[in-house]
Amino acid sequence: MDTLTAFLADYWPHITALASLGIGAVAAIHAAMNKSDVRAAIAWVGVILMSPLIGPFLYLVAGINRIRHDQLSTQRSRSIKDYVNHAREPFTGVGALAGPQFASLRVLGDRISRFPLHDGNRITLLDGGDEAYPAMIEAIEGAQHSIALQTYIFDHDRIGLRFVQALEAARRRGVRIRVLIDAIGSKYSHPPIIRLLLRSGIRAELFMSNPLGLRMPYANLRSHRKILFVDGHLGFTGGMNIREGFMSSLAGSHMSHDTHFRIEGPVATQLFAVFANDWEFTTRERLPIEEWCVIAPQAPMPHVPARCVRSSPDRFIAATHNVLLGALAVAQRHVRIQSPYFLPDQTLMGALNTAARRGIQVDIVIPGRNNLRLVNYAMTAQLDQVLAGGCRIWRCRSNFNHSKLLTIDGGWSYVGSSNLDPRSLRLNFELDLEIYDPHLAGQIEARIDREIANAEAVTRESLAAIPFLKQLRNRVIWLASPYL
Repeated sequence: MDTLTAFLADYWPHITALASLGIGAVAAIHAAMNKSDVRAAIAWVGVILMSPLIGPFLYLVAGINRIRHDQLSTQRSRSIKDYVNHAREPFTGVGALAGPQFASLRVLGDRISRFPLHDGNRITLLDGGDEAYPAMIEAIEGAQHSIALQTYIFDHDRIGLRFVQALEAARRRGVRIRVLIDAIGSKYSHPPIIRLLLRSGIRAELFMSNPLGLRMPYANLRSHRKILFVDGHLGFTGGMNIREGFMSSLAGSHMSHDTHFRIEGPVATQLFAVFANDWEFTTRERLPIEEWCVIAPQAPMPHVPARCVRSSPDRFIAATHNVLLGALAVAQRHVRIQSPYFLPDQTLMGALNTAARRGIQVDIVIPGRNNLRLVNYAMTAQLDQVLAGGCRIWRCRSNFNHSKLLTIDGGWSYVGSSNLDPRSLRLNFELDLEIYDPHLAGQIEARIDREIANAEAVTRESLAAIPFLKQLRNRVIWLASPYL
């Protein structure tokens, strides 16, 4: 022992240097062999080689996609296959309904989503927490058979406690309940509400909470999906987490805005198929679709064709990114976008600018006051690149708006959980809806236009007027935008 101690005391710098070189070499080789984006590969190799030990550790935490594309990806698709076998014939008449330019977009969706496009859905827009939370709690309170709830953030606050009370009452009625909360999102309030759920006898789990046996969550690969599925036929999805800041009665003048959707019809069952995939991936418990999805009554009129589009860092990576590129390619008149975190990559930015240069009016609405200061700095740093192509950018003067909304030509809408940033488009598990319906598109357009009417136009002159030191700060933070 004394000899070993003496050896380590004499040669620890050499051992440390050799260990850092070996670990760095392994990490750099892994990054070069596994990153599909050359810029990401170069960046990670640089960080690893220039920061011995620290660089490989950062890569281990934030750079590795641990969702394997083979066995686990196949497992995660089981419920989707069950759904497709369970579903009725797809809808193909979108050209006559929404516009002829959307016929090819429907084909693109068929090949990207893996979910068929179905008619027979009633989709109701819910304006923020004042409409969404009461409707969701009412559905839970009326549940007789089953409840599946998935969210990114589930705060331990006044609205969170109302959800727990409704879920506990449903459990006492004999309703089957499964609750899935993201491991990072569960930590936004203290104590985490999952403890209360478990004490209440509710089956609840955290998504992606324990990588490599360490007591720490993944920095990336978050489940950003929002799903509530009740009694086999009623669903809710959109952009809303569960937190009291979205209710005027609880947050008052500081209330944040968002948009959610109530769904009756075949698309509600698609929501469950996505939830069942994530639940099985997390717990290894399979939720048979034939047991959880009862024969539903026909949804009230009017009916709209719609489908789910899930994106995730497995075989569905870049699904939303590809849908957006296709949608911008078929646009003929007007593109409206509202996003709280607008950090498109160069490909998506090029598609936006190309649409504007074709004469399409492209309006992009972003918050004037963002809840994530660093993201706001990074967004500001690249707005000039979007303005260069002729897009119009608007900063809202109202309270923070968390809505993720996109419409094209008054006939097609894309709504859900995805932000237009690298994290949503490549790293997170997201869930969106594409909807072919002029009426709903008109409702969303009216919401966006109301924001524009109370917004300040961003111009190249206003960006140039920002003091140099702030511009420099914004650009430095923008360099880290893929991981904000």
